[in-house]
Amino acid sequence: MLKSKNKLSFVLATVMVLALLAGCGSNDTKGNVTSSNANKKSDKVVTIDFWSALDPSSEEGRTITKLVKEFDESRDDIDVKLQVISYDIMHDKLVAAFNAGDAPDISWGLAEWFGEFNKFDTLLDLTDYFNSWEEKDKFYGNVIDSLTIDGKLKALPNYLGIRALLYHEDTLKKAGYDAPPATWDELLAMGPVIKEKTGQEAYGIAGAGVRSPQELIMYLAQKDLVLAELMSDGKYKNTWQDNPDQLTKAAEVFQFYQDLLSTGTIKSDAKTWGWEEEDQNFALDQYAMVVDGSWIETYGAEHPDEMADVKIAAPPYSDKAATFMEIAPLYMYKTKIDKTDATWEFAKFLLGAEYQSAVNLNEAPRTDVVSDSQWGKDFTALADSGVVFPSVSLGSITTAMQDALAKGMLKNDKPEDVAKWLSQAINDSLKKTDELSAD
Repeated sequence: MLKSKNKLSFVLATVMVLALLAGCGSNDTKGNVTSSNANKKSDKVVTIDFWSALDPSSEEGRTITKLVKEFDESRDDIDVKLQVISYDIMHDKLVAAFNAGDAPDISWGLAEWFGEFNKFDTLLDLTDYFNSWEEKDKFYGNVIDSLTIDGKLKALPNYLGIRALLYHEDTLKKAGYDAPPATWDELLAMGPVIKEKTGQEAYGIAGAGVRSPQELIMYLAQKDLVLAELMSDGKYKNTWQDNPDQLTKAAEVFQFYQDLLSTGTIKSDAKTWGWEEEDQNFALDQYAMVVDGSWIETYGAEHPDEMADVKIAAPPYSDKAATFMEIAPLYMYKTKIDKTDATWEFAKFLLGAEYQSAVNLNEAPRTDVVSDSQWGKDFTALADSGVVFPSVSLGSITTAMQDALAKGMLKNDKPEDVAKWLSQAINDSLKKTDELSAD
């Protein structure tokens, strides 16, 4: 799955891609690496293979490369080999490496891979390492909890993609509003008014593509619903069809999507928008509000006039406040040679305040690294209400979520029928991956 975060473009130079492709299918998965200090290391050096999806042409990518080089040069006992692999290639390359018994020591990754990788039994148990770290209390508790399975910490947080309500303040004022909506009902009431007064739609969604499940899980969480509940046997189940109240609430979520369309609160085209249209159209001030991430700030350089009035608030909610929180993990893997101690030293560096301040100032998983900009503090203020995907294999589940939105908005199926269909599709997926509870 391609990451929706805009600040990482992942466009690699041709020579880099050729080198990576040449490495696929062989035991040498380190086809394109940089090692800044290899010749200066002692005989007892531990080599750490680090796979990252940084964009080497971006300012962020250059900063990361510089910081990793500085760490490498500061340690006579550790040699870091950095390999750049775009996210669209990395997942399959990692799975191939697992199957070949040749995983890297540490890599970037996506949250959607977490349950799958845990099922591979390739992730290290980092509980004791983290608990003995003097900086463990500097991290958001719910973030660490979300990376914990059966009491074991199985990944580390690289950065957070917390979602907030972004709104064009001038557009709302033209429509007679001094503040954005706090609830779904307020949003739906404001929609026709904003359209009449400004000629613009009030709201934007991703009706399709990789971001649409991320938005859908947020609205479900606002109804106090989960996609897959952990049951007493240690496996998971979607329980909506077993619980009439839950099924009613799930149907209300799909009714909300249909109401956004029927009231003109969103453009009709939005039911097929991906993240590109959602982001770009908001940045061009073509509609008033959207739930999105802090990377939207990067559009300010291209569209300074249109972005000048953008403000940030909590997403409108139904029964309870909730937002999607994308946790981009650092994965540490079991390898043929145990290098956990050295890899943990490198991981601590990547999680440290200096690195996070330089690379993820607006998106750090640390409570002590928060920028004063609205793109930092206003987003991290929502961390406690952040929700994440369940720790199961998600491939078919997120596809089913996209299909459910299409059933509701393109086919106009009854919301309750859509909720029943998605509930069954989730359980069918869990059964195929042997994660479905018998309870």
